[in-house]
Order: sequence, then structure tokens, then C-alpha cells
Amino acid sequence: MTSIKLRPRFKYHSQHEPAEIQARVKDHLSTDDRCIGTVIDGYVVLKIAPEDYHYWSPQLSLTLEEDEKGSLVRGLYGPNPNVWVLFIFGYGSISFMALFAGIIGFSRWSLGMDAPILWIFPILGAVALGLYITGQLGQKFGAAQLFTLHHFLEEALEERVQVY
Repeated sequence: MTSIKLRPRFKYHSQHEPAEIQARVKDHLSTDDRCIGTVIDGYVVLKIAPEDYHYWSPQLSLTLEEDEKGSLVRGLYGPNPNVWVLFIFGYGSISFMALFAGIIGFSRWSLGMDAPILWIFPILGAVALGLYITGQLGQKFGAAQLFTLHHFLEEALEERVQVY
């Protein structure tokens, strides 16, 4: 399940109605202490139990939609929202700096002036690559817990779920 994707996802058709899926997850949450969760109408969030939780712990968000076969279940594995915001802020900051460095540097260059600010592009690229590698390492640290969440869901639904 761990891959180059930072946020693995799945979509599958379940034979159960959305309300039944929610009830099954709630029942399984009350009997299994590996996960905690929030179940609201059409939406489920599963997290690792607090005693096993660490900075890189993943969570599973499920969206339930009724269809002709029962339910369409969409799942998204991802980091804690605070971690996700930190990475988005990092990539946004890098993009913002690259934009302004590009405007200033290429303006100076087009006027025939020296543009040493353009040397920031390889540095920003290295920082972006570092953020990506950090995200991949964090995903590896949380891989066992990702499988825990996945097996918890499969046990609750009594169905096999394929992740892509």
C-alpha cells in the first residue's frame, strides 16, 4: 500500500447501504481498541488509537454515497491534517519565492543586467525535493499503521478493499 503517492486512495462498490456501513464501523470501533473514529452522516474518519499515535500516524477518511448496488465508498489515506498543512505551506512558500525570484531575475536578465538571484532556483528545487523525501520517509514510518487502518476497515465491513 505504500507507494510514491503521498495520499493513497481507493474507490469501490459495497453491497451494504451507507447507514449499515456506518453502523458496522461504529460497532467495530466499540469492540476493537486499535482505532478511534468519527462517524457522521455519509462520512467516516478513522485514526490510530492515542496510545500508538505519533507524528507520522495516518488517518483514513471515507465518503459514503448511495448507489444502485448499495454504496460507493471512497477512501483517502493521509497524514494528520496538521502535517498536511505544514507540507502545503512548505510547497506554497517555495512556489512563492520562486515566482518572485523569477520575476526579478528574468527582468534583470532581459535588461542585460546581472541576475545572481536566479541561483536560488536550484536551491529551491533541492528544498522541494527534501520536502518530498521527508514526506516519503514519514509515510514509511506510518506504513504499519496504514495497514492497521486498512485491516480495521476490512474487518468492520467484512469485505476486501483494493487500494490503488
